[in-house]
Amino acid sequence: MSRPSDVFVSESILDRPRAVFDDHHPPQEELISDCVHCGFCLSSCPTYQLWGNEVDSPRGRIYLMKAGNEGTVELDDAFVQSFDNCLGCLACTTACPSGVQYDKLITEVRPQIERNYRRGFGDRIWRAMIFALFPHPERLRVAAIAGAVYQRTLRPVLARGGLLARLPKKLQAMEALLPPVRVGDITARLPERSSAIGQPRRRVGIVTGCAQQVFFHDVNEATVRVLVADGCDVFAPAAQGCCGALSEHVGREEVALDQARKLIDAFEPLGLDAIVTNVAGCGANIKQYGHLLRDDPAYAERASVFSAKCRDISELVDELGPVADRHPIKATVAYHDACHLAHGQQIRTQPRAALGTIPGLTVRDIPESEICCGSAGTYNLTNPEPAEKLGRRKVANIITTEPDLIATGNAGCLLQVRRYLAERDDAVPLYHPIQLIDFSIRGVQPPMDPPKKGAGQ
Repeated sequence: MSRPSDVFVSESILDRPRAVFDDHHPPQEELISDCVHCGFCLSSCPTYQLWGNEVDSPRGRIYLMKAGNEGTVELDDAFVQSFDNCLGCLACTTACPSGVQYDKLITEVRPQIERNYRRGFGDRIWRAMIFALFPHPERLRVAAIAGAVYQRTLRPVLARGGLLARLPKKLQAMEALLPPVRVGDITARLPERSSAIGQPRRRVGIVTGCAQQVFFHDVNEATVRVLVADGCDVFAPAAQGCCGALSEHVGREEVALDQARKLIDAFEPLGLDAIVTNVAGCGANIKQYGHLLRDDPAYAERASVFSAKCRDISELVDELGPVADRHPIKATVAYHDACHLAHGQQIRTQPRAALGTIPGLTVRDIPESEICCGSAGTYNLTNPEPAEKLGRRKVANIITTEPDLIATGNAGCLLQVRRYLAERDDAVPLYHPIQLIDFSIRGVQPPMDPPKKGAGQ
């Protein structure tokens, strides 16, 4: 016979609603309670702007988190779709007057969904394919070489026959986002050490990224040249892999934490003063390593130290101050704030200040700068239709500034904006800000020719 206390406890548990989240870091009640549902976040939330649905707003999602903890909702398709619709752009954290830490809340919810909700077969296969490819640079190199051959041979045939428009939306998105690629760039790698010009000022490591090192090797090269010119010894360890940002962004927690540990292991023995990133999403993720690895006794303290050394390239260039002479670039550049730079890292003035060291360059801000372009990690591959609407909206706002050039500090933004720019007659060239600084130091004018009509379509 059970003891009376046992019977009482059992009945109490049966009477209490069961939370839809497990016990491993569910969304914290104290963070949820910070939201007073004032609505200041609504004007900056991309999905609320698209659809006007409360469930697709930050405060609506926070309400669902609370209901999930209380067990008054089910972990069903509708619940999951609300969080899948979220871009994780974090514009709401900037807009919120109450300081709600939505970044931590969404980081806690997404792993819960990945552990406790079974997606449909097609969605599982698509996501598995994305994550079997994009966080793995060597696999991505092989795919990129195949893509380069496809662009030169099969794509024109498919485009003429109208077959590209018949592909499923997700495949259309992946096909359209493939940038023009050159085999030489795909296979190129940075030297493991590049020595400072003149007296060394800092020992700096560079995170080469995944898609970044395959599709934007020229950005990595420009980053190294600028740092070297401004007095840094630069290290690019060949052993480094993905930082885990893509996996962390969608709740693949164990994979993301393992990738974080490996990145720390690759850089830690070098005794660096700073770890530099030129991809906003990577930087935002690395700066959270201390929080993400807080449960790991072997890495928690090391991760916090590593995070504290992380700098976006614009942040470090601004800290260093210019040493190498900057030559004039007489042009107007529209600067697009990448979400994980402006909202995730609260870095806004530094890129503008770094660009401001270039004589003759005029920097213009973009209307609705707080609204995401729709890239958001893998969002434009998993949610292509809202991503397309946001991409077109962003490009339309950029063009109103009548720029000669466009600059943004994130690989995903570069791909997303380039895709929709290429459809326009008034398209203009797109660069990472560090490339413009590199052009200026070398005394080279950036190419002003717009991308070819149809490129990226």
